[in-house]
Amino acid sequence: MVTETQTAPYERLTPDLILQAIESVELEPTGSLLALNSYENRVYQVELSDHSFIIAKFYRPERWSDAAIMEEHQFSFELGDQDIPVICPMMREGYTLLEHEGYRFALYPRRGGRWPELEDPQTLQQLGRLIGRIHAIGRTDRFEYRPRLSVESYGQASLDFLLENDFIPSELLHNFQQAAEALLAQVQIMFDAITPAYLRIHGDFHPGNILCMDHNFHFVDLDDCCTGPAIQDLWMMLSGEQHEMAVQLKEILEGYETFSPFDYSEIALIEALRGLRLVYYCGWLARRWQDPAFPKHFPWFNTPRYWEEQIITFREQLERCHAPTLDLK
Repeated sequence: MVTETQTAPYERLTPDLILQAIESVELEPTGSLLALNSYENRVYQVELSDHSFIIAKFYRPERWSDAAIMEEHQFSFELGDQDIPVICPMMREGYTLLEHEGYRFALYPRRGGRWPELEDPQTLQQLGRLIGRIHAIGRTDRFEYRPRLSVESYGQASLDFLLENDFIPSELLHNFQQAAEALLAQVQIMFDAITPAYLRIHGDFHPGNILCMDHNFHFVDLDDCCTGPAIQDLWMMLSGEQHEMAVQLKEILEGYETFSPFDYSEIALIEALRGLRLVYYCGWLARRWQDPAFPKHFPWFNTPRYWEEQIITFREQLERCHAPTLDLK
């Protein structure tokens, strides 16, 4: 009983249709298209007749409502108005959310850059300042249509989808369900113990969504912006052993607190959020499995070995959730 769209969602999104969509908003593409690395949406670099380039992002059908996408755009404009280096959608005839032949899309200026060097303390402090500024604005209002990060919506809903649609082999089902439910139960306990403040956040602030050029940063892809705790936008920049992550987080927070207060009790949620992301990722791949791009790029998914590895990963993450919180002293 797959509840997501079962047909290939981008089946009709041919190069001709993409170019027609660009022309529909009175731009003149040369016909040169370059598909960029994106699985959830379809994103293309488009050359225009004046030899400039734009980025066209075609939203996955049925994922977001128009109102939710417009909230994403509005949030980016709020940040841009405060000189935060976010890539905002282009306005065409008074609109940022455009439509052609049933496909919703947005256009963006092209920006280059590379991933940041997260082993550099100054880079971590600079990124901390950037996120602190984002969160200072995030606290000034709230989302109405964007999702709220919770164990139920991100973790349990993903597990339910897997179980209801028979993804896990029968011989592994009991152990998988037991490991996933134990992990989610512990994550819920950790959330209940902290009860963090919620605000508007980027939601997916990993190095791939941060571009660096001449020691300046700009971030991309607010597609997963949501209501959640501040630590969600910090923990994905941490890596290594406990003591290494503690040093990294200390540098990030030194920059962050220049612009925004931080509740240090949220540090206890780092491993809980990592556990939630592990379960969510399994469900995300399962929900997108009808999209031909996913079997092509994730051939290891939905194999017995994959599910065996997830059982081990969930159990190991449960142990990490019981480990002492990062000590920043």
